[in-house]
Amino acid sequence: MEVNEIENGIVIDHIKAGTGLKALSYLGIDTRTDTVALIMNAQSSKHGRKDIIKIENLLDIDLASLGLLDCGATVNYIEGGELVKKVKLALPERVTDVIKCKNPRCVTSVEPAIQHVFLLVDPETEEYRCEYCDETVRF
Repeated sequence: MEVNEIENGIVIDHIKAGTGLKALSYLGIDTRTDTVALIMNAQSSKHGRKDIIKIENLLDIDLASLGLLDCGATVNYIEGGELVKKVKLALPERVTDVIKCKNPRCVTSVEPAIQHVFLLVDPETEEYRCEYCDETVRF
């Protein structure tokens, strides 16, 4: 299989094998209009297996929620066919509308227009706290 290099865009590398499709949905990319390559279960000398996402001509996307799914992934920014910036993802401090609060007394349960906002409490256990009701969850 051959996937061409991209001239301008983003390459998300070292995604845990099998989670590339979920990562793509977290990014909110419209695959009907944007040029995207999703490579799943590719050989990796460091990780054994990995997924890779290549997004052409799109440099301005929110990667915060992707760090929640796989904080070991790397994001490579490509311009003019050259790597211009490499970023290792980390757990986001604040997550909006990715984790849903399960507390039935939380205001987000009765007001559908309110965003679900969670703040990182403990990076070791990947524990987040609801901004409104203090309910904690592990992602």
